[in-house]
Amino acid sequence: MKKIFVTLAACLWMLGAVAQQISSGAFRTWHESKYSMFIHFGLYSELGGVWEGQPVTRGYSEQIQSFAGIFSDWYGDTALRFNPTAFDADAIVALAKEAGMKSIVITTKHHDGFCMFRTATTDYNSFDATPCHRDFVKELSEACRRGGVRLGLYFSVIDWHFPHAYPISSHNCDFVTPQHHEFSKQQVTELLTGYGPISELWFDMGSNTPEQSRELYALVHRLQPDCMVSGRVGNDQYDFAVMADNSYPEGALQCPWQSAASLFDETWSYRSWQERGSAHVKAMEKLRSLISVVSHGGNFLLNIGPKGDGSVVPFESDVLKEIGAWLRQNGEAIYGTEASPFRTKFDWGMITRKDKQLYLILSGTRPADGRITLDVPGNRLVKAEGELTEYAQKGTQVQLTVPASAYSDATIKVLTLQFDAPVEPRPMNVLNGSALLTAANATPNYSYSCFDYYSNYRSTVSYEWNVRKSNLKRLTLLYTAQEAGKEIELTVDGTPVTVKLAEGKAQPIAAGKTVWGERYLCGPGSSVFDAASTIETDLQRPPLKRGEWKAVEKEQDEFQANILETYFLMQEVEADKAQDCLVEVGAGNGIEVYLNGRSLLKHLNPYRCTFRTEQVLLPLQKGKNQVVLRLYNRFEKKTGYLLRPAAEQQVYRQEVVLPQTAAGVSHTITVRQKGLPSQHTDTELSNLRIKL
Repeated sequence: MKKIFVTLAACLWMLGAVAQQISSGAFRTWHESKYSMFIHFGLYSELGGVWEGQPVTRGYSEQIQSFAGIFSDWYGDTALRFNPTAFDADAIVALAKEAGMKSIVITTKHHDGFCMFRTATTDYNSFDATPCHRDFVKELSEACRRGGVRLGLYFSVIDWHFPHAYPISSHNCDFVTPQHHEFSKQQVTELLTGYGPISELWFDMGSNTPEQSRELYALVHRLQPDCMVSGRVGNDQYDFAVMADNSYPEGALQCPWQSAASLFDETWSYRSWQERGSAHVKAMEKLRSLISVVSHGGNFLLNIGPKGDGSVVPFESDVLKEIGAWLRQNGEAIYGTEASPFRTKFDWGMITRKDKQLYLILSGTRPADGRITLDVPGNRLVKAEGELTEYAQKGTQVQLTVPASAYSDATIKVLTLQFDAPVEPRPMNVLNGSALLTAANATPNYSYSCFDYYSNYRSTVSYEWNVRKSNLKRLTLLYTAQEAGKEIELTVDGTPVTVKLAEGKAQPIAAGKTVWGERYLCGPGSSVFDAASTIETDLQRPPLKRGEWKAVEKEQDEFQANILETYFLMQEVEADKAQDCLVEVGAGNGIEVYLNGRSLLKHLNPYRCTFRTEQVLLPLQKGKNQVVLRLYNRFEKKTGYLLRPAAEQQVYRQEVVLPQTAAGVSHTITVRQKGLPSQHTDTELSNLRIKL
């Protein structure tokens, strides 16, 4: 079984998506390092997931104050006995180096508001409030400098101790008051002026306004221009995107990105009663995660949670050391590499690339016949190394035979293939020049867009097609009223042309007959906007665990909703033939439209948008079709839906003459919308069709 995914663009393309403050050298150092240590260490470490003698099984242990309902003064008293005498910054740096990690990111302040550094903003810190009187950020910064390891800092935008912050909530995504925002800026200033060079500022949680996000982003780069800012500062103000906790994207992204993972999904900080199992099994699990992330072009941040006395849990140390031993043997396949050039995910494992080398990492399941085949037109295999029975190239195909011994539970093997030239990213498919170019047959280029932790998703920033047609001179654009007035950039074989969709001639959609069935609503449910791009649902199988479908009569409705709620609307449409149908849809903070189980479009609406209406062109198949809207509410007290056929079933036709003829028979065409709020905002051109 092969699953389609999109490869990451070259490092220089990604640098263009990073704010200009970041130097190319600083970005490459961050991007090529691939693997770093995350440390969750604070007052919560002293409690170890236990309150009043009982394990707190709900939620992450670093948030025990919230999940156990502990009074703030009771929790604060933990500082009176917090004396981590076993915390040895040099030993932690040595462990990171042995593990193959190139940098360390430590929690300077988590949601509880307790600072692990000496600060003038509050005495609720490790120097002033504890018997140890230590600045742990300073100790680690000095150790990193001695050990040649870069230092990054985690900073929670949520603060349960600051009087002017919103109170503790279950989702940790409250709005940030003006006083709280100024308080955060003071602490960030201290961190970026008192601890030497900082490689990344890892913001977390809270819901900043766009202006607050911009101010924090600008502050970081004013103080340290080469400090990378994480996406969780919100509102697309970032240098690298961060996936949800312990999560990985469906495919590569056209932006710098990172997956943060803990050794145990249940917690990030130390949990004394955690069942740990086999260190080898865990090492292989996290090594496969590292390989997967890197093969898709990302960076991997793996967390440890020291005990309350500051010592590293031996199990966690053993896991990291085993991964480090593998990297000492195979690090060439990880460090400084780019994403796989292929558009498929192989069951046998993963691929990374560097210069003229491909690294085949056998992290999956051995093929039944032991054979691996790669199509590399334009490349000649020079040499293959690793545990191979035989290899050869026949035409454009490289064929490898891998013995059973190459796959084992003990370790993961790597094959190195050297070619005469770099193996460039491969097109997903090549279309005939007579084909109609649509979002359905395009290669989507993805970034990552967000308001905050819950309101983030893989956004489509452009569409790309590879076609065969001799001497391409002109294009015909077909679009709906939804796109009219937008300015787009069409790029043909690297030559861009700007087109305003404003001169098209209306023409009717050649539609047949459709019958619209009953309408059903399910919700509320899941709070996270990011979700798989396919959905399976019917009346007996609702998309929400505790939800059920309820018949609704209205084409459009509005109703009360809580923060972080999702609803689904389902409607069956029967068509007498395959045809396009233009519909009007609407939602509040965000929307996703599925047709017959596959996502057609997905985007967040503008910040604090209460309701937005748009048109969607549905390519219906003959017979029964299922249309599903996913309605996302993040901020508002009400949400709603709209789904109905558009009153006018028409599109617009516009001719575009290219500034120069695209010679040859093979062409790459990309399209994106111009003038969007950020390079990560969804391009919203799923209705656009192109005729050659």
